[in-house]
Amino acid sequence: MTTMMDVARRAGVSVATVSHVLNGTRPVRPDTRAAVLGAIEELGYTPNTLARSLVTARTRSIGLAVSAISNPYFTEILQGVEAGALQAGYSLLIADPHDDPQHERKVVQLLHERRVDGMIVAPSAEPAEMAAYLARRKVPTVFLDRLVGAEHDQVCAENTGPVRQLVEHLADAGHTRIGLVAGLPGLSTTTERVQGYREGLHSRGLPFAPELLAGGNSEAEGAEDATRQLLAAPEPPTALITANNAMTIGALRALRDLGLDVPRDIALACFDDFSWADLFSPRLTAIAQPSKEIGATAVRLLLERLEEPGRPPRTVRLPCTFVHRTSCGCPGTGPANGAGPAASPARRTAPPAGQAAHQAAPAARPAVPAAAQAAQERNPTP
Repeated sequence: MTTMMDVARRAGVSVATVSHVLNGTRPVRPDTRAAVLGAIEELGYTPNTLARSLVTARTRSIGLAVSAISNPYFTEILQGVEAGALQAGYSLLIADPHDDPQHERKVVQLLHERRVDGMIVAPSAEPAEMAAYLARRKVPTVFLDRLVGAEHDQVCAENTGPVRQLVEHLADAGHTRIGLVAGLPGLSTTTERVQGYREGLHSRGLPFAPELLAGGNSEAEGAEDATRQLLAAPEPPTALITANNAMTIGALRALRDLGLDVPRDIALACFDDFSWADLFSPRLTAIAQPSKEIGATAVRLLLERLEEPGRPPRTVRLPCTFVHRTSCGCPGTGPANGAGPAASPARRTAPPAGQAAHQAAPAARPAVPAAAQAAQERNPTP
C-alpha cells in the first residue's frame, strides 16, 4: 500500500509538505504542489481519512437528514448540498427521517455517532426533541426549508409573499372564491403559506372563508381528500392553490376523478415548481423555489459555523420565482390542452408581502373560467 512517505520521496519533498497539500493547512508553492499531486496520481495514493480524523478531530463529513426519498422537492435540495459539500472537500452521510419526529430523533443520533463535523436537517412538524439533542451536544447544525427558531442557523425560501402573489393573480383573473390546500400543521412553511393566502385575500378585498381552507398534510393522498372536501361545499371554489408539489399531484388526481377540466372548470396554481410541471396538461402555473441554492446556502452556513463557532445565528430567506403557465386560465400563455404554440413562461420574482399588490398582477385582465363565471353570476361582486 502506498504511503504518504512514498509520495514525499517521489515528489522530493517532506511528509509535512505532502500533508499541507492534502489538507490545505499551509500555503505551498505552485510547482511544489504540482509535484506532490503528480506523485499522488502516479503512485495511486489514497489518503487515510480515518487516521487523519484521529489527528484533527475532524472527519470532513456532513450529516444530512432530509426526506429526499419521499419528497422530490428535497431531491433538488440534496443536489445543492452535495455540490457545496464536495466543492469544500466534505463528504455526505444521508438519512431520511420520513417527516416523523421519533424517527427523526433516531437518525440524527445515528449521524452524530458517525462523528460528522456538523449537520443539515429539514425538521419535522415536531422538532423539539431532535433540536434539544443537538443543542445538548453542541452539534453545529443548520436547519433548512422549515424554520425552528431564531437561535439556530437556518435557510428557507420566502413563503408568505409568493402565496399572496398567487392569490392576487387569481383574484385579478376574476375569482372571488379561492381555495387553499394547506400543508402539515406545525411546519413553519404551512403557517407562512396560510398567512400569505389570507394576506392575498385581504389585499383584494375578499373575505376569508374557513370552508375554503383544507389541510392536505403535505402529501398527495391528503390533498386528494382535501380537494374533494373543498369541491363538495355548497359554494365550491372556482380556483385552487396547492401548497406543495406532492399536494398538487393529489389535487390533480381528485379533479380528474371528478371530471373537472383545468382551467375551464376550475383554475389551479401551485407552490413548488418541478421539472415535469411544464409537461402537464394544462401546464402548471407555479411558484418555483430556489431548491439547489437553499442546499448550497445551508452548506455555506454550516462551514462558517464550523470556522467561527461563536458567531450569532443567522436566518437566510431566499426569493422565489413566479412561473406563469396555463393552468390559471389566463390568455396568452398557450392553449390549455398543450397543443399548438405557447408563449414562453413569464418569470418574475415574487415580491415580499409588504409590496404593492399591483406589481404582481398581469397587465391584461385574464378571461374568467366557466366555473368562476358561474359563481360570479350567483354572487355578483359589489
